[in-house]
Amino acid sequence: MPPPGNEHAAEQLKNAGNKCFKTGDYQEAESLYSQAIQKNSNNPLLFTNRANARLKLDKWEGVIDDCIRSIELLKENMKAFFYLAQAQLSINHPNEALSSALMAYELCTTSAQQTSNAATISALVLKCKKAKWDIRERERIRRRGDLLSDLEAMLETDFKRDTDDIEARIESNEITRTDGHEEKEERKQEFEKKRNDLRTAFAISDPENQQKREVPDYLIDGITFEIMHDPVVTKNGRSYERATLIEHLKRSPTDPLTRETLTISELRPNIALKEACEEFMTQNSGWVYECADGEVDRDARWAHMSSW
Repeated sequence: MPPPGNEHAAEQLKNAGNKCFKTGDYQEAESLYSQAIQKNSNNPLLFTNRANARLKLDKWEGVIDDCIRSIELLKENMKAFFYLAQAQLSINHPNEALSSALMAYELCTTSAQQTSNAATISALVLKCKKAKWDIRERERIRRRGDLLSDLEAMLETDFKRDTDDIEARIESNEITRTDGHEEKEERKQEFEKKRNDLRTAFAISDPENQQKREVPDYLIDGITFEIMHDPVVTKNGRSYERATLIEHLKRSPTDPLTRETLTISELRPNIALKEACEEFMTQNSGWVYECADGEVDRDARWAHMSSW
């Protein structure tokens, strides 16, 4: 345990960092959180605060280091898993990001850390699943089209060179990190447009092999993140898979995402959505089950985390 004086100094530095964070001065916030950690390295919240500041600065590796340290100090740490997933996704590690996001979602919905952030974390889980599926799709497409693969690789090389150049200009103080971040986003949008245009051209010329396969968001259950088979709609208009929602309501009579009071008797069949799900499954039966990965269970995720 740090001396009482150090704990007090760390708290003051943290509060100062929080003020800087709220005003958008993320670099100064990061510096103040770092000073606070030097005073008290046993406080897991200091590491999540710095991780959040580093997220704003695109310092992905630093975010990951902070989150792992915070989780070591506090195992059931929802914010750390949430920030960790975002950083892992940003460095193109969707499998690890999905595992972290699912843990954040589980902690958000089943523990004392229940908050109104469930919808935000749910959206992150779905984003991670899409990124994971997109990598598999890119590999499938690449296997079927060497030319498309070569052209995509050229676009990716150009995009990486541009972002590396922007990062170098940031480090040499030619541009601010805020301006650099905006420029990176512009380059990313340009890259994604070129890549999508390229894929469209190939899809038109070879639709059977080149078409990207996707599952629409509205068919996905917000609890299991799988395609629904028997959807029901709540009084606020959200739809879930009947069986999983009923199991949730047996434990907690609230909407899993909005936290509004909800009972089983208030559920109604979503017939139109069920028909849409059935139609999609029928039309895409040749591949649709490939994306139902069967998520890693909690014990496996903890084992994965402890191996870091």
